[in-house]
Amino acid sequence: MSDHCENPARNCLNCDLKSPLFCFLTDEELELVRKNKITVVYRSGETIRKQGTHMSHVISVNSGLAKVYLEGDGEHNSIIRIVKPTHFIGGPGIYLDRVHHYSVSALTQTTVCHIDVELFKQLIDNNRIFAREFMKDFSHSILSVYNRLTLLTQKQMPGRMAHALLYLANEVFCSLKFEIPLTKQDLADLSGMARDSAVKILREFHSSDLIRFSDGLMEITNPESLRRISVTG
Repeated sequence: MSDHCENPARNCLNCDLKSPLFCFLTDEELELVRKNKITVVYRSGETIRKQGTHMSHVISVNSGLAKVYLEGDGEHNSIIRIVKPTHFIGGPGIYLDRVHHYSVSALTQTTVCHIDVELFKQLIDNNRIFAREFMKDFSHSILSVYNRLTLLTQKQMPGRMAHALLYLANEVFCSLKFEIPLTKQDLADLSGMARDSAVKILREFHSSDLIRFSDGLMEITNPESLRRISVTG
């Protein structure tokens, strides 16, 4: 069960956990955000937002990791990105239909600030620099998702898994060795394949000394070979 953890002593002006987007707000606007936000801690596995539900707030991730995914039929989902601290999660529903078009779940204990969507739209209307930076950030996120989905449709399964592992190493953890909070099903959803296929390819990568994977730790031991597999697919 998630926990509310609002701390009145912490204001948005000096918070070092806020999204870089909020650096473009004035002190008065940040005070409005402080008065109208709710900070919540989610435990690993908890749903932060549910695809298809009404959008009342946008969120900024303060700590932890969350997965953004499209829900499919049955147990098959498609993870479109992993969200790190200080990253912002909005969505087309802000102006389109006030509906969440994807789900977000906590991969680790994750703290997020929920900001009223009407206040957020007010900030966009009143602050041109903030609006411009928000559109740049949103466009970058959409382009990254397009590129990943396009690559997944053009690669065979080993190439897809190699691409997913390199994405985690280069863009999420920024290290070739990291503690991985994703389950094997998550890795399958990230690489666009069934769980059994994902497990088989991970074993093949391990046997070929491309990766080491044990006790929740992942190490990419041969990144060049993994890149070649990712490219050739």
